[in-house]
Amino acid sequence: MAGKPILHYFDGRARMESIRWLLAAAGVEFEEKFMKTREDLEKLRKDGSLMFQQVPMVEIDGMKLVQTRAILNYIAAKYNLYGKDIKERALIDMYSEGMTDLNEMVLLYPYLPSRDKDGRLTQIKEKSRNRYFPAFEKVLKSHGQDYLVGNRLSKADVHLTELLYHTEELDSTILANFPLLKALRTRVSNLPTMKKFLQPGSQRKPFDDEKCVESVKKIFS
Repeated sequence: MAGKPILHYFDGRARMESIRWLLAAAGVEFEEKFMKTREDLEKLRKDGSLMFQQVPMVEIDGMKLVQTRAILNYIAAKYNLYGKDIKERALIDMYSEGMTDLNEMVLLYPYLPSRDKDGRLTQIKEKSRNRYFPAFEKVLKSHGQDYLVGNRLSKADVHLTELLYHTEELDSTILANFPLLKALRTRVSNLPTMKKFLQPGSQRKPFDDEKCVESVKKIFS
């Protein structure tokens, strides 16, 4: 029996958080090895673990996978979160890629200089309310089903639910005009695997605070 996946990153959200969410949705237990110093990162680079000298890196099924989307796609395919055929997979990819721009803005927000945060927050709210959330609300309305694709959970639903939680942390009213998105968030949150992950004390990471930001700067500077 294969061991648990091992996630190599720092103790924060950024690009690893979507991987944590997807593993949790699949009901997969995982271990984490946190980089705490620049030396920890250099060790991974020197021992050949990082193909492109970058994290996140996940050890799974005898592989050392890097590149966030490649990791997510492997997990989705392995745990039946990637649709039933090539057409569903194309939709799942399209929706997942469509979230990437906004998700990056949200995850990188804590790392911005203070002078840039107000402008970025305005941009996040505007894009959420006027571009991205209406698009996904329209998808759910168009077919009247519980999930975005094929009426069953996929990585697109997990990524969207994560994004909804993260944007709500920045603006608690941001979903006010999107009842179907709120319903999706509730539906996914109530799945047994996700309910466990959303409880206090899980491996879900809190919003990256100033202490986390300073630690990350020391590792990557």
